[in-house]
Amino acid sequence: MSTLARKKGVGAVIWDYLTTVDHKKIAILYLIAGGIFFLAGGVEALLIRIQLAVPNNDFVVGGLYNQILTMHGTTMIFLAAMPLVFAMMNAVVPIQIGARDVAFPFLNALGFWLFFFGGVFLNCSWFLGGAPDAGWTSYASLSLESPGHGIDFYVLGLQISGFGTLIGGINFLVTIVTMRAPGMTYMRMPLFTWTTFVASALILFAFPPLTVGLILMMMDRLFGGNFFDPAAGGNTIIWEHLFWIFGHPEVYILVLPAFGIFSEIFATFSKKRLFGYSSMVFATVLIGFLGFMVWAHHMFTAGLGPVANAIFAVATMAIAVPTGIKIFNWLFTMWGGNIRFTTPMLYAVAFIPSFVMGGVTGVMNAAAAADYQYHDSYFVVAHFHYVIVGGVVFGLLAGAHYWWPKMFGKMLSEKLGKVTFWLFFIGFHLTFFIQHFLGLMGMPRRVFTYLPGQGWETGNLISTIGAFFMATATVVLLINIVVTTVKGKKADADAWGDGRTLEWAVASPPPEYNFAQTPLVRGLDAYWIEKMEGRKGLTPAEPLGDIHMPNPSILPFIISLGLFIAAFGFMYHKQHSWSLFVGIAGLLITLGSMFLRSVIDDHGFHIHKEEILEAENKGVKA
Repeated sequence: MSTLARKKGVGAVIWDYLTTVDHKKIAILYLIAGGIFFLAGGVEALLIRIQLAVPNNDFVVGGLYNQILTMHGTTMIFLAAMPLVFAMMNAVVPIQIGARDVAFPFLNALGFWLFFFGGVFLNCSWFLGGAPDAGWTSYASLSLESPGHGIDFYVLGLQISGFGTLIGGINFLVTIVTMRAPGMTYMRMPLFTWTTFVASALILFAFPPLTVGLILMMMDRLFGGNFFDPAAGGNTIIWEHLFWIFGHPEVYILVLPAFGIFSEIFATFSKKRLFGYSSMVFATVLIGFLGFMVWAHHMFTAGLGPVANAIFAVATMAIAVPTGIKIFNWLFTMWGGNIRFTTPMLYAVAFIPSFVMGGVTGVMNAAAAADYQYHDSYFVVAHFHYVIVGGVVFGLLAGAHYWWPKMFGKMLSEKLGKVTFWLFFIGFHLTFFIQHFLGLMGMPRRVFTYLPGQGWETGNLISTIGAFFMATATVVLLINIVVTTVKGKKADADAWGDGRTLEWAVASPPPEYNFAQTPLVRGLDAYWIEKMEGRKGLTPAEPLGDIHMPNPSILPFIISLGLFIAAFGFMYHKQHSWSLFVGIAGLLITLGSMFLRSVIDDHGFHIHKEEILEAENKGVKA
């Protein structure tokens, strides 16, 4: 039976989200969970900056500082940026390609719950003996010597969460390949769909090396393996290779969807077709290809030799070329356009100089000889944050403001949105620009204190002040969300008035089935074409009829919960004999749920034509 226009109590809503396989609701789950982890990572960043604000500080010292530093990086990359990217993908991509859902709705839900329970498991370390303390890269030489279970939480938590990401990437690959509406050729896909497609391909090839590395680390830590122990014939450098074969494509897994978001925003608020669409597509694919050829630039000082260093230096410099193509295309899109400086557009415009600065310092780091000076200094910290915050976080904030009315049916306050932007933009540059110079003056990464008289005091104080600007911006954004939820302006289908792609053709928020009739795509910027020809709706590619939708299921939640329980059991099996049975029980819960799924006769349900007509005519939201 359809859930159209059904009013629910709080308990029913919670059950609805626990069991949902609807990509739009899963997007909201990713947004909430990723937002919570983003706040946690932000608090950890503030603690770091408070500690470094003045010399000889003892606010958080030694081992605790190492734990906070490790959890900040790990949380922001794996548990905040990744799920927030998936939130945007889930909310938009199926509608952009004219589909009613993703290819595998059940696996979509499973991917979210695996990510969520992996993240919760990792953060349980704070309460069970201490968090991981070997840095977010967890180099084997440090992690094998780390006492307690912090690294075990890291290894098992990222395994569970990583499986969810891998499932999600495969799902979007299949969705984009097989479920595009009639007429939507590859060269008619919106840029955000293209960047999702390439990022999903990167996930497919980048996450298995990380998975292998984590399995080997788990064997070393929990079961007496010696893969990374030099004293027993192992090799710690192998971990670095496995991690960075994942870790550098991961940067593009995060930033390519941000590029896609900016591409949509520039076209919409310049009221122009994206300049050089074909070159943008080929640049995106080339970035994805070259992204696998640069990983060892993180290891210039590891002793790989001049030939390897030279090859990876050249490849790293080459990847700047397709990125530069994109920058010029965005500028030419704005050139001569009828620009509206909305909140999303402000983030998009600010992104260009911010990300270019990160790219330029990246090319500086790519010179292997010079990298011997930059390596493990605050110059690298500044470069990394200019790319991740100036690229990915700006993109996520822009996308959240841009698609919020589509996801929730209400417009965020533009006034508060612009306050958020300016606080965040100023705070970002205050925090990280000065760190380039701290690094060039010799300040190393990962130190928890420093002596006075080295010339670092002013720079660190400015950096800490900037961090509080960003924290204030985040608080204003939360206020904006609360105010909007309570009394926000109701959004139209084409919320910004200049929508060009198919998501702006359906109601805000979209109905359960997305499209009453699958649309016929007649060119690039499919919805813009229909508007320019004076049509009130999309050209349908099928007659109106009953729509088949997948049934909700609690099994993705239970499967993920089983792995969560199993991880605790296997982690403590050396200390407590009974814990091995807990691990086996967790695995049995998972395997039993998977078997149950395989035997359930799950035909889904139909939304009948009459019900669709009634909803469309009355404007009822599903």
